[in-house]
Amino acid sequence: MYVRVRPAAAAAAAFLGLTLTLLGGTASYAATGPGSVTGPGSATGPGPAARRAVLGSPVVYAHRGASAYAPENTLAAIDLAMRLGFEWVENDVQRTRDGVLVVIHDDTLTRTTDVEQVFPGRSPWRVKDFTAAEIARLDAGSWFGEEYAGARVPSLRQYLNRVQRNQQKLLLEIKKPELYPGIEEQTLKVLEDARWLDERHVTQRLVVQSFSADCVRIVHRLRPDLVTAFLGTPVAADLPLYAEFTDRINPWHTTITADWVAAVHGLLGAHGKAMEVDTWIVDDAATARKVQDMGVDGIITNAPDVVQEAVDGF
Repeated sequence: MYVRVRPAAAAAAAFLGLTLTLLGGTASYAATGPGSVTGPGSATGPGPAARRAVLGSPVVYAHRGASAYAPENTLAAIDLAMRLGFEWVENDVQRTRDGVLVVIHDDTLTRTTDVEQVFPGRSPWRVKDFTAAEIARLDAGSWFGEEYAGARVPSLRQYLNRVQRNQQKLLLEIKKPELYPGIEEQTLKVLEDARWLDERHVTQRLVVQSFSADCVRIVHRLRPDLVTAFLGTPVAADLPLYAEFTDRINPWHTTITADWVAAVHGLLGAHGKAMEVDTWIVDDAATARKVQDMGVDGIITNAPDVVQEAVDGF
C-alpha cells in the first residue's frame, strides 16, 4: 500500500503544492468538537455528507507525511507536507526496548534505515529489540534519496513537537499493539506530557487510530473525549458494534462501496455524532475522485497534492 515517487519530484511537487488553496475547516468530528455521548444508533440531523456540502471536499491527510516526496515518518516528511499546505499528517507509533515511543511504520528497521550496516548480526532487527539511543544513530533518509541522508527516526515526543511547531494536526496510528503491552496508556501519557490532550487539541487537532479494535476500545475507555478510528472494513452488520467505541471507520479504498459508506454514515458513533469514513491509501486522481463520489469524509495519501487537486481543483 506504499507508492514511491522519485525524490526528484519533490521540488516540482513543492512548487505545485504552494499554489493550493486549502479549506480552513474540515468535515471531520475533530473540527466540530465533541457532542453529548449518546452511544451508537441511527444518525439524525445533518450527517457528514451535509457537512461536506457546506465545508467542501474530503479532508486530505498526508500519510506518514508527504511520503511520496520525502522519507516516510521523518520530520522532513511532515515539514514538506506543511510547505505543500497540508494541515493533517498521519504517523505510526511503536516502542523501543527501553520503553521509548518512536515513529516508524514497520516493526523491523531494515526497510527504512541502515540498521543492517550499523548493527550487523542483530537480525531480524526488530524495533522492540533496540534502545532509543541505538535507533537514534540510524540513517532513516538515505534509502529514499541522498538529499535526505542523515534523517533520523524521531521519537513520538520529537514528532509531536514538530507537528505543533508547524501548526499541523495529527492522525496517530498505534501500530501492532499486540507487540507492545500497555502502549495505549503510554501513548496517552506522551500526548499528555506534550500538552496534546487539552481541549483544543482533543476537539480540533488529534485522532487516534489502530487496526486493533481492542486498542481503539482501550483508548476510548481511558480517554472517552478523544476522537478514535478503527482501521479496516467491518461488514455492515457489525458496524453498530464498532460505533460503541469509535467515531470513524477507516478502510482500504479497494474494499468499499457507496452503500457501505452510507451505512457507516447512518450510525451514531461513540460521541453521538454521525460516523465518518477516511479511506487509504489513494495516490492517483482517478481513485481520489472515485472515493469522493462514494461520499468519504477524508482521504489518506502519500501524494496529498495530487489528491487535493483531484478532489478540489485549483
